[in-house]
Amino acid sequence: MLNKTVRAALLAGSVLASMASTSAFAEAPAAAEDAADLGLGDIVVTATKRETNLQETPIAMAVMNTETLKDRHVQSLYDLADGAIPSLRIATFEARQSALTIGIRGIVPLDANQPAREQGVGIYVDGVYLGRQHGLNAALFDVERVEVLKGPQGTLFGRNTEGGALSIVSKAPTGEFGGRAGGGFGNYGAYTGDIHLDLPKFAGFSVKLDGVLQHQDPTTKNPLAGQAGFNQYHRKGGRVAVRWQPTSSITDDFSYDVARDANTPFYSQLLNYNPNGCVAGTQAASAACTLPGTQYTNLTGTVKSLTPAVVVNGKTRMKVADIGVPQQVSVDKTHGFTNSLKWTVSPEIELRAITAWRGVDATQWDNSGGAHRVPVVNLTAACTAAAPCAFSRYSLADLRQRQFSQELQAVGTVGTVDYVAGLYYFNEHVSDDAATPNSNGVYLNSAGQAVYTILNSCTGSGGFGSEIGCRSIDRASEVWSKSYSAYGQATWNATDKIHLTVGGRYTHDKKRGVLHFSRNVNYDVETAKANAAGYTPLDESWNRFNPMATLAYDATDDLHVYAKYATGYRAGGASSRTANYQAFNPEDVKSYEVGLKSDFWNHRARFNLAGYMMDRKNSQVDISSIQSFNGSNYNNLVTINAPGTTKIRGIEADLTVNPVEGLTLNASYAYTYTKIPLVPITYTGTNGASTTVDQRFYIVFTPRNAASGSIDYALPIGQDDTTLKFHIDGNYSQATQAFDQFGTKNDASLIFNGRISLADIGVGDHKLTLGVWGRNLFNEQYVFRRDPSNSLPGAPTTSVSTGSVNNILGDYGNFNAPRTFGLDASVQF
Repeated sequence: MLNKTVRAALLAGSVLASMASTSAFAEAPAAAEDAADLGLGDIVVTATKRETNLQETPIAMAVMNTETLKDRHVQSLYDLADGAIPSLRIATFEARQSALTIGIRGIVPLDANQPAREQGVGIYVDGVYLGRQHGLNAALFDVERVEVLKGPQGTLFGRNTEGGALSIVSKAPTGEFGGRAGGGFGNYGAYTGDIHLDLPKFAGFSVKLDGVLQHQDPTTKNPLAGQAGFNQYHRKGGRVAVRWQPTSSITDDFSYDVARDANTPFYSQLLNYNPNGCVAGTQAASAACTLPGTQYTNLTGTVKSLTPAVVVNGKTRMKVADIGVPQQVSVDKTHGFTNSLKWTVSPEIELRAITAWRGVDATQWDNSGGAHRVPVVNLTAACTAAAPCAFSRYSLADLRQRQFSQELQAVGTVGTVDYVAGLYYFNEHVSDDAATPNSNGVYLNSAGQAVYTILNSCTGSGGFGSEIGCRSIDRASEVWSKSYSAYGQATWNATDKIHLTVGGRYTHDKKRGVLHFSRNVNYDVETAKANAAGYTPLDESWNRFNPMATLAYDATDDLHVYAKYATGYRAGGASSRTANYQAFNPEDVKSYEVGLKSDFWNHRARFNLAGYMMDRKNSQVDISSIQSFNGSNYNNLVTINAPGTTKIRGIEADLTVNPVEGLTLNASYAYTYTKIPLVPITYTGTNGASTTVDQRFYIVFTPRNAASGSIDYALPIGQDDTTLKFHIDGNYSQATQAFDQFGTKNDASLIFNGRISLADIGVGDHKLTLGVWGRNLFNEQYVFRRDPSNSLPGAPTTSVSTGSVNNILGDYGNFNAPRTFGLDASVQF
């Protein structure tokens, strides 16, 4: 295994640029066609709702095509979490892999899983906005390309795209018989299969069928027999697409897809034990034992000893959990219909209608922490076989989401003006519930030895359990959201070189939400208790106008520069994880950007650069804590708006070089600076005393420096189209925070992936491709999510001057996936 210095040198050798906006991931296949004549070739994108050349489009973008996704063995969006696109950040929610946190340019919400909270980056599939981040990690179907639009896209994409948009474009039916089928296997019991079939055009109809299957066994085993392990998945899905072309001017695309993702979370390891040296006494005597936002003078309680069998390991990824826990797979089911109609009325105008209905059903069973999270066990003689001391937070949740959207567009050109105009409607209904019973117990036998047991699944956790009908409901909420908008954008091609684009979008958002349960209190029935908790239903609406202006100048045929002003906003909402359903306001972003896109060396090299400044007002930040009561371990999460202006500054660069025929070198870099103003936090104790402390908050999963590089080489073999292909990529991310309220950082990462394939082997009339791939080739081990909440005093309750260390254990976190590798084969027919 190469050491970190050698690995860093490999990455540095491939990262040849140091500032950027347009990733050239999609260019290697184009270069392979005819490097001598075409160089890097053109990349077609649809970021402006029309097909344009990426290099002539004044938007900071990254594009990954089918070949790039295959070379990196990208099966789902989470496989891009290694930093393949440096300014795109992806992380899993702790509870499961299918709920993803996705951020661009420092716009990264910590917990957008709440039904009344929105994402900061819009996710689109074939032009349809996905309202929830649940189910995003389902298997990808036959993807033509992934476009990552950086910075606010408030005009053409609109809803919740203050950080940018991630647009997935599927391959359309061809109308000619053909397709491909493939499969493979790998370590950890992995196997895959996929089929993509195009049927011949008949009576104006073309049909395409897609099916995918992906499986992986756990990478960390669960010692409890018959229970699911950690970091396993079984994904399957199907899609049918129908293209109807009754005339040369009308195209109607209809698709239906359904997918099921059964998975388990990454294992949450105990990384250290009481790292801040917390002890009872004066706060000054334990200077490092300080909870942000408090001003304790005294600390009380006892830091408990570790129970036997608990393993502390902050260096390596555990292959087997220290204590077995009940756990079954979490399941996300997604489905939806999309119809996209295009009618070219005349050379000056094309009318479009995009109609979609989608749904997500998610069921969560997360028991990833075992004895590493609250509640902390105090193993004494009071823990008996009849009344074992409970631990292991079993996080159970259900979510049901349905959405309908309708978008009407007019796209065309009149004289020297290219225009887009549209109307948009979005209607969403979401409901959820959650429970967090303890699943395990421990007691001392007559010999004074610790004995571990599994609690009764219906009554073992303070009279409650994990079975449906036996749960103490932490929360249950329901939200109805509607969004209406009208937008327009026009580009005046003043000369062959000067292009001025102006646009704007008016949005009216309305959100209504109710909290049915909180801490096992039925608010619909026990209204007195709801009122005592300060509960107020959510019933709010917001209006915004988001303008945009871009001035682009084609200095030469190969050099394009632009300056852009853009705005965006994210709607407000309410936190269902609070007893009062605490509301929060929208946040707004203004972005100023300059960039250049260039080709040189006879189109064998390409360099793109962008620098930007973003100012965000009313940043939504989170304060999270675990509160144990009645056998439950409630996650109390308060979302508030930070005062003042959050500053986000960045530079992005991409370089692509095709030095000799068949060889393509790519490098990308992103520098991101973020700073949220100090936030005054007020705590009030039950004794009536209060204190206000200015607290520092952070933008999560946003490294100051991130880079990626890749090398692709294609070598023709023989007289036919057979080609030997080599690919390697390296991806670096600096350490960054994983929680808004803590300065504690996760680990820096440097991940390499590779693939070798023998492509387009002639087998009769078919083409066979064989490949061997590897992800995380050097088996790098790093903590991508570090939670210090278990190593700090608890939040104030009775007194704001005295904190408790009773629940202190240590930092816990999740290591990245281990090295995976395998073989695959596909046949094109």
